[in-house]
Amino acid sequence: MLPTIIQGGMGVAISDWHLARAASKAGALGVVSGTALDQVLVRRLQDGDPGGHMRQALDAFPVPAVAERVWQQYYIEGGKDEKQSYAKLPMHTREGTPELRALCVVANFVEVWLARQEHDNPVGINFLEKIQFPHLVSIYGALLAGVDYILMGAGIPLKIPGAIDALAANQPATYPLAVIGSMPGDDTLIRFDPAEIMGDLRPALKRPGFFAIVGSSTLALTLLRKANGVVNGFIIEGPTAGGHNAPPRGKLQLTPEGEPIYGERDRVDLAAFREFGVPFWLAGGYGTRDGLLAAQAEGATGIQMGTAFALCDDSGLRPDYRSALLTYVKEAVTRVKTDPLASPTGFPFKVANLPGTVALEEIYTSRPRICDLGYLRESYREEDGTIGYRCAAEPVSLFLDKGGEQADTVGRKCICNALMATAGFPQIRAGKHVEAGIVTSGDALLEVGQFLAPDAEGYSAADVVRTMLGT
Repeated sequence: MLPTIIQGGMGVAISDWHLARAASKAGALGVVSGTALDQVLVRRLQDGDPGGHMRQALDAFPVPAVAERVWQQYYIEGGKDEKQSYAKLPMHTREGTPELRALCVVANFVEVWLARQEHDNPVGINFLEKIQFPHLVSIYGALLAGVDYILMGAGIPLKIPGAIDALAANQPATYPLAVIGSMPGDDTLIRFDPAEIMGDLRPALKRPGFFAIVGSSTLALTLLRKANGVVNGFIIEGPTAGGHNAPPRGKLQLTPEGEPIYGERDRVDLAAFREFGVPFWLAGGYGTRDGLLAAQAEGATGIQMGTAFALCDDSGLRPDYRSALLTYVKEAVTRVKTDPLASPTGFPFKVANLPGTVALEEIYTSRPRICDLGYLRESYREEDGTIGYRCAAEPVSLFLDKGGEQADTVGRKCICNALMATAGFPQIRAGKHVEAGIVTSGDALLEVGQFLAPDAEGYSAADVVRTMLGT
């Protein structure tokens, strides 16, 4: 049975295992964010594994020696000193390293495995197509944990269904890395063979459903016609949704406040989706009971919701950020801006203007430009035919030395470090400089008030599901 409510996969670790478990137990499709789970796992271990959940999940990994190596390398009993930096991982590349690939498999297993405990309902995982380096190992880790659905947006995932098919059969898989300036004959494939992790063990794996997150019927039709495997459904995300948004079609125009202008060309042709005969869900501006009913009247199976779940007590959002946003909700003040420059991806990114976060330019401009996580780096062809990596949020001189354009660096922010901080894992630099977070929210932030009981300080994921389903 397909879900009516899909809990949005918000990263980094906002849609963590705890939120996904709570949402699934309540009757929605709980979805964990698959973004940077290798970093999330090792930082939880360096914080001492509060609650012992990581140890519990690691004990369930089907190759104990692989999980034990992760534990021995990163676990700090009692947690690191609050002024101590988190250990740095190597940044992902096309080839990767055996250790990093194994860590990604384990980290994705851990998150999905924990989300699936204490209930028998489906669980999904959400990936960004733009973050291509860890696709194959991340998907395989989720498959090992029995994930029911894989969701992917922020790109055109034509080759993901075929990769899922191969990995579900424990076969080697490839994925084409987007390389700027690549030429015919260049090897740009990312490769992964499950035998590298599993040895001779070949556990029976199910093929999960694949939902593509799209912004137009044109993209959906392209996927249906050209994807190398089955697309089981579409999540249609409009420009009012939180996080990364699809850019407006045509020439970019801005409001006086500097936000992208979406027009008639960006309106989704729902009639086309009805004709496709594939289930679809609507996202962005449908987070009320009436919104759900309106979506279903348009032929949608249901809706995807993000902001309401991000602000609930079960999410991985830092409590101080959650409290500040709920105060805005109670005071009927909305402070969400679509920033066309913040993300190094070039996609517009919705930012809530909270004190102490990178939304406030005076906070962020004092931060040295550092790129040491690298999930949003782009790949480009070096003169000798090898692949190089650059990020528009790294030091400008480095970006230019790698062939980048000066204009692409203007206004860019280190979303990777900021989102880690938002989930409660801020990097500490030189024992005193603490990375600031960045908070994203959908435009309909004020609608979250419907889930707050009078005088209540918060609400649960179950409250959201009950309200939306009218139960």
